[in-house]
Amino acid sequence: MPIEKIYAQLNCTDMERSAAWLTKLFGRPADAAPMDGLNEWHHADNAGVQLVRNSADAGCGYLTLIVGDIEAELARLNEADIKTEKVTVGDIAKISQLVDPDGNTVVLAQPM
Repeated sequence: MPIEKIYAQLNCTDMERSAAWLTKLFGRPADAAPMDGLNEWHHADNAGVQLVRNSADAGCGYLTLIVGDIEAELARLNEADIKTEKVTVGDIAKISQLVDPDGNTVVLAQPM
């Protein structure tokens, strides 16, 4: 199966609140809102994140984002009023976990 594009998905209870949080996280508003209850952020030509209004599954998501400079991203997020956690250093990456308004976990990871 050749994959042309892949989307990660987070579910939310309140689209406006969660979209505002992701707008701060990504530093820009959604690239598309193809239907009611769905916003998309496109990353490069073959990846993206979808935010879906789905109260039943909100708060159960887990998303890992690989970044080039975790400290710079955390500084930017703190400036944008997103609560960040300290960096944990593992064998292969530095990571920091964030929690969105519904309780979904977003991990920033910087490979060593």
